[in-house]
Parts: sequence; structure tokens; C-alpha cells
Amino acid sequence: MLQSIIDTLFGCSHQHTTFPLTPTRKAAGFTASGAARSATYVACLDCGKELAYDWDGMRIGQPVPPQEPAHETQPSFRRSTA
Repeated sequence: MLQSIIDTLFGCSHQHTTFPLTPTRKAAGFTASGAARSATYVACLDCGKELAYDWDGMRIGQPVPPQEPAHETQPSFRRSTA
């Protein structure tokens, strides 16, 4: 609880992140402004934000805009009416 109050006042420092990830193909069910995410990014393990990552400078950049999930589809099973 104390950590969440500190994060609210000062923000997350993004010290605990994943290894840099570079998607190789479009993620199923997600679109980002009509294009697939292709840039390298890291995810903060404390707050969950995704941040751009620069391989050349080995630095964390600005937050990546969240992706919008695709529209939900209807189930494809049929019920028997016996």
C-alpha cells in the first residue's frame, strides 16, 4: 500500500522491466492504428506499462500507446435441439 501511494505521488521509476521484445508478426486479435507493432519494447513489471526500447543506445524510451483489442466474435458452436 505504501508503494502505491509513492507511485501515485512520484510515478513509477520502471526499474524492473522485461528483456527487450521485438514482435516478429502481427499479434492475433490486436491492431495498433491499422498496423502491427514492430518496434522493440520492454514492459515494466511493477506498473505494467510498455515502453519503447532503443537497441543502439540500450535505453528505455517513451511509453508505447496501448493496443486496442479486436472486436469480440461470437462462439462458433451449435446447441442440439433434441
